Amino acid sequence: MRIGNDRRQDDFEINVISLIDVLLTLLMFFVLTTTFIQHSRMQVTLPSASAEERDMQAPAVTVVVDRDGHFYVGSDAVLGEGIEPLKQAIANVAGDDRERQVTIRADAMTPHQNVVTAMDALGQLGFTKLSIATTPSQADKGQ
Repeated sequence: MRIGNDRRQDDFEINVISLIDVLLTLLMFFVLTTTFIQHSRMQVTLPSASAEERDMQAPAVTVVVDRDGHFYVGSDAVLGEGIEPLKQAIANVAGDDRERQVTIRADAMTPHQNVVTAMDALGQLGFTKLSIATTPSQADKGQ
């Protein structure tokens, strides 16, 4: 006769409630601390430059020119040909503030005329703070 040890071996069970609570807490932590970056839909290869990187504020207006000469203001494509649709798209994004910083991000293989067209549109609208985005050249990265 067995006294005091009436439990069988097959009655063993694991309490997983606390494990589920810990996993849900970790899941919520990772979801809330994750940053979501919105990448542009188009791929632009920026030209290289030998200048050092500078700490600048984020540009308020970005004009992108892709390899085929299509213009984008921010992430919106400019519909239509010529300078007038580009001016209209820039004016819609910038509003009345002509003191905003403007950055032109042109593909290294885009024709020079497309960059000049973007600069001309910005000049006609009265923008004076203009920069052209580049990437550091390979020789500068090694130093």
